Amino acid sequence: MRFTRNQSGASAVEFAIMLPVFLTIIFGIVVFGCYLTMVHGVQQLAAEAARTSIAGLNDSERSSLATSYVTSSASGYPLLDATKLDVAAAPSGSDPNVYVVTVRYDASSSFIFALPFVPPLPSLIARSAVIPNGGF
Repeated sequence: MRFTRNQSGASAVEFAIMLPVFLTIIFGIVVFGCYLTMVHGVQQLAAEAARTSIAGLNDSERSSLATSYVTSSASGYPLLDATKLDVAAAPSGSDPNVYVVTVRYDASSSFIFALPFVPPLPSLIARSAVIPNGGF
């Protein structure tokens, strides 16, 4: 009878049951947080490169400005490797008065893809930003 009322190890058992659940949640937050940080960085680079490119007088100068901005600013994003970034800047195919800057990032060599039990996330992150060539 006394054995069934003994509560001295109950908290240790509860801790052992809840620890894997808690660690899984924390691990998921860290992994998805890192991935979303990379996605946000690529989007920010594309948006700022589009804003920078509008200062160019022609398409080749705009493309050069966008590429140089991404190259020089990528070091400000700690989870992005500047050598894995690719920039494409050109006028829109549907509207010649709109300029589109697309930044692609190959995240396949990122540390989060080497972690165990990570769900399959897209390793190629591509984001675009569109800006009018001028006027209002």
